Amino acid sequence: MKKILIGIALLAIFSFSIKPDKRLQKEINWLTITEAYKLNQKEPRKIFVDVYTNWCGWCKKMDKDTFSDPEVVDIVNEKFYAVKLNAESTEPITMAGDTTTAQIIARSMGVTGYPTIVYIKEDFKTIQSVPGYQNAQKFKNTLEKILAWE
Repeated sequence: MKKILIGIALLAIFSFSIKPDKRLQKEINWLTITEAYKLNQKEPRKIFVDVYTNWCGWCKKMDKDTFSDPEVVDIVNEKFYAVKLNAESTEPITMAGDTTTAQIIARSMGVTGYPTIVYIKEDFKTIQSVPGYQNAQKFKNTLEKILAWE
């Protein structure tokens, strides 16, 4: 009886210590704004830009909960170009012959809070900005509305 209890205890400890294999989890194919621009020239798609900062707790929550949802990942990877844009980065970005920064791009899109998702048409004109945290269901609903946008 003692051996059985010890075996069960060891099995329970072992099963809780197993972490899911990261390679099996679906992930969004994140791009830089420059990569999305170049891909869009060859195969036009709508783009969504996740404008974030490193210190933003709600941004991290969207990364963890919303952007890891398997249905969100499928929709985004199949229908959009997904861009991560650090609103505080002053590293140079060259796109369409111009050099700018992520900070300037975020300001030009009217972003004033984080996270903000900016949806862009295939011609690189802004459709809409959606500020604030969105759970997976709300985000999926917004993605579907954006896809229907002409």
